[in-house]
Amino acid sequence: MVQSINTAKFSATDLDQLAEDLNRDGICILRGLFDRELIAEWKDAFDALFQQRQQQPGGVAPRGKARGYITLPWVAPFANPEVFANPTILGLLDRIFYQEYKLVQLAADIPMQGSEYQEVHRDFRPLFTDQIVTPLYAVAVNFSLVEVTADNGPFEMARGTHVLPREEGLVKVRAGEISMEQFYLQPGDVMVRSPLALHRGTPNLTPEPRPMIVMGYVMHWLHTHKVDLTLEQDYYNNLSPQLQELLRCQTVERLSENATETYINFAY
Repeated sequence: MVQSINTAKFSATDLDQLAEDLNRDGICILRGLFDRELIAEWKDAFDALFQQRQQQPGGVAPRGKARGYITLPWVAPFANPEVFANPTILGLLDRIFYQEYKLVQLAADIPMQGSEYQEVHRDFRPLFTDQIVTPLYAVAVNFSLVEVTADNGPFEMARGTHVLPREEGLVKVRAGEISMEQFYLQPGDVMVRSPLALHRGTPNLTPEPRPMIVMGYVMHWLHTHKVDLTLEQDYYNNLSPQLQELLRCQTVERLSENATETYINFAY
């Protein structure tokens, strides 16, 4: 089983262990990090946003059959420093990134009833080539707005494949040498993973969508042309210098009320 800690209070020793697990396995889970009340607030806001976006052309990007992707607007409750700059999450990132890092993505992956198994894939290409194992330079921080069960599309990943050449990892997965593991989450649990680990989405067999929030953090020098953050200028101006430095974003006078998504292929 992947290392996890069943408490919302994480010591320096806990974070050291989680960082070790993340570097070794490509994944770790922080159990109960966020309050359930916060998750419930996000769920209510997401449901309203998803309903709105489904009614407008281009409001949801397709990520396969019955699977959508939405960039979350930088408004309450989503624009919350207690989430995107959570001290525990940043404490973990400080242990795995050796230079400054940036938040570049705040979005939701949404498998719905009728979704299918994705092809096993990576979200990033290797930094140089598959033959050069590099330290982690990007991570996805995920948390679900509902309980993740075997029936509603759990995330599947092959541990340790983030440090293998892609084809070698695929051969080992197909031969059963490395298993594809499903990861179940309670509201408030946070999963941190390497986008280089081989993984896939699974079918949601229930009538309810399963929104999984993704916050993408990368080393400051990594170019990320496929994702973006847009903030209102007044909001950005009122952030502390430290929070401004954390965000890689563009600013506008007013956010659009009719945001559209462009299909993004993250699979490699």
